[in-house]
Amino acid sequence: MLKAVNITRKYGQLEVLKGVDIEVNKGEMVSIVGSSGAGKSTLLHILGTLDRPDSGSIWLNNQSVDELRGEKLAAFRNQHIGFVFQFHHLLPEFSALENISIPGWIAGTPKKQVATRAMELLSLLGLADRAEHKPNQLSGGEQQRVAVARALINQPDIIFADEPTGNLDSANAKELHQLFGTLRDRFNQTFLIVTHNEELAALSDRTLHMKDGVIVS
Repeated sequence: MLKAVNITRKYGQLEVLKGVDIEVNKGEMVSIVGSSGAGKSTLLHILGTLDRPDSGSIWLNNQSVDELRGEKLAAFRNQHIGFVFQFHHLLPEFSALENISIPGWIAGTPKKQVATRAMELLSLLGLADRAEHKPNQLSGGEQQRVAVARALINQPDIIFADEPTGNLDSANAKELHQLFGTLRDRFNQTFLIVTHNEELAALSDRTLHMKDGVIVS
């Protein structure tokens, strides 16, 4: 479902990625672990089309991502990819329901349909009674679950998660781990996760280790 071949990336003289190959199958949860500076987040951002490699090729559902530019790339990303980051990046002036709905609005889905889907996700994540709350009225764990719902709103092929538990306490981190497992099992949702959290990595179907810009195991 996701395949990347010989991904390289330099920043100035610093060689961050040195020819990375990776494949992720539909419905698989894969974690990438490694020390800081190993290139994990850079790889994730390139695979998620937020950055471009210096060389190499990426396919998602047999679509060559390298061929997409501008609005076509943005539309492809919105339709096929969901993101969860360490910091939730919720818009403070919008309610939980509205924050979740934004990618659906961008996709041009009818607003009533988006609202129905957003409420379904809020209920699934145990946040139905928080729909009208703004981010500053939510706990850190609740904010991150809203961010997960936002990532799911367009029913993406894959979710990229960059240190999703890095800003959570242990109890909320454990809840998020369980949620990812539930989403994988119930919806056959595909995940690629960068994490330092060994418990989250242990829940994955596979764990890849990165060191010095390459996957070593």
